Amino acid sequence: MMKHLFFDLDRTLWDFEKNSEQALKILFDDLSLHGHFKSFQSFHKTYKNINAKLWHQYGKGKITKDVLRIKRFDDTLKSFQIFDKELAGKLGEGYVNISPYQTNLFPNTIETLSYLKKEGFELHIITNGFKEVQYIKLEKSGLIDFFDVIVCSEEVGESKPAINVFNHSLKLADAKSSNSIMIGDDFNCDILGACNAGMHGILFDPHNKYKPNHHEWQINNLDEIPELIPWISKI
Repeated sequence: MMKHLFFDLDRTLWDFEKNSEQALKILFDDLSLHGHFKSFQSFHKTYKNINAKLWHQYGKGKITKDVLRIKRFDDTLKSFQIFDKELAGKLGEGYVNISPYQTNLFPNTIETLSYLKKEGFELHIITNGFKEVQYIKLEKSGLIDFFDVIVCSEEVGESKPAINVFNHSLKLADAKSSNSIMIGDDFNCDILGACNAGMHGILFDPHNKYKPNHHEWQINNLDEIPELIPWISKI
């Protein structure tokens, strides 16, 4: 019988793309960057691509979070022939100060978590995000009280999909892998990582990033979780 539900945070509950764009637009306007770029859209698109590559490097332990925070903006500026370390620093600091305070959640987040909590499930978070900002996100968006255990992978010294992250989370939650489910948007980090630790996984794919039936348990909306749990429990 399933008892423990572990959730990813960014792009699963907290709408990272929407909140990130909102924060960047505030910074773009506050720092009067309109004269440096053709449009906010061109700046945002370039930043997103560079940020994704650097997060991949961070996940593999090739760069530190302090390097990541500034380099993603420094590299973005350089791609537009803007060589300004001070401006990159202002963007890096401003983004970390603004983005976690944005509160856009995916549809049915609160309703689904409330239902699952009422049904007696123990809910937890496993995130690769930075500890100091993830707690702000959880608090400001009204999510923190739903969760018993919150694990930020940097506390473990590795990032998902490392098996140690999941084993550490299971231990803190006093959970067994056989009665635990991981819900996340990243097939490799969340689902394969959890399965390697003996857990079950539900792939959250709101934007149809993956092909249908890419994973046995695949959903587009969080409110589909309750109806899947009984079926997973029969395995």
